Amino acid sequence: MTTQDTQPARDKDELGSVIDVVERIEGAANGDKTRLEEITAAMGEASFVPVLMAPALAVVSPLSGVPLFSSTCGILIALVSLQMLLNRKHIWLPGFIMHRQVPSDRLRNAAKWLKKPARWLDRHSRERLRFLVKRPFDWITEAACLLCGLAMPFLELVPFSSSTLGAAVVLFSLALLVRDGLYTVFAIAFLALIGGGAYFLIT
Repeated sequence: MTTQDTQPARDKDELGSVIDVVERIEGAANGDKTRLEEITAAMGEASFVPVLMAPALAVVSPLSGVPLFSSTCGILIALVSLQMLLNRKHIWLPGFIMHRQVPSDRLRNAAKWLKKPARWLDRHSRERLRFLVKRPFDWITEAACLLCGLAMPFLELVPFSSSTLGAAVVLFSLALLVRDGLYTVFAIAFLALIGGGAYFLIT
C-alpha cells in the first residue's frame, strides 16, 4: 500500500489553473515510463482538486487508448472524490494504483495535446456562482465525480464513453479549482445530455 500525504487545498490551491496541472503532468514524464505515483507527487502540496483533475485530463487525452488506463483513472477519481466527501485531511491511494505505469513519451504527447484546451478553459474561467462550490452544494460535485469514476471501469470497451465522463470531471474539478460555479452547471448539463443520449439510444 502507498500513502500520498499532502495538505488539503480547497480554499487556496498552489495550482490555480488547468494549464498548471497539465504542465505538472508533463514535468513528471521522465525516463521511459512514468508511474501514477510520480504524477500525483508532481502536484505538490496542492492536493485534492489537482489530483482529481489530473486523471480526468488524462482520460480526455489520447492516453485513453492505453488498455485499462481509463479504468485505472476512474478508480483514482473515485477514491479522491470519496475522500473529499469524507473531508479527509490527507489523500490515501493504494499501491496497485500508484505503481501503474504509462509510457513517458505518450504522457508528454498527451500533455502537449491538452495545453490548447487547458488555456482556453483558463481564459474563460473566473469566480462566478461561488455558492455552488461551497458546502453543502460542493457535495453534489464530489458525489458526481465519484459516480463518474466508478462508471469508467464498466465503460472500458465502449468507445469515447470514459472520455466523456472524464470531460465532466474536468469541468467539476475546474469549478472547485478556480471557484467558478458556472462550470458546475455546465458539467451537470453535460452529464444530463449524455444520460439523455444514452437513454435515447437504448430505447
